[in-house]
Amino acid sequence: MARVWYSYIGSGSPFLAANYFRAAVKPGCINGSNICAIYAYNGDINPQAPFSTNLNNYISNALLTNLPQPQDSGNAKRYVYLKG
Repeated sequence: MARVWYSYIGSGSPFLAANYFRAAVKPGCINGSNICAIYAYNGDINPQAPFSTNLNNYISNALLTNLPQPQDSGNAKRYVYLKG
């Protein structure tokens, strides 16, 4: 199944798919203290729910470190971006 970018609406739990909406473009945000967007399995307007354990861990780590996640993957795809 394909993944697409979803923008976080900025309120409610960042761990719930209903709080994200499909983005038309790749986000311009990268670092910050708040979730900006996730790269998740396509569920249409909202991402597929529930999130995988990995994606939940990436969201948690992003909020703890203020860095896009995953960080330990070299040049691999980042699945969580943040913003100021």
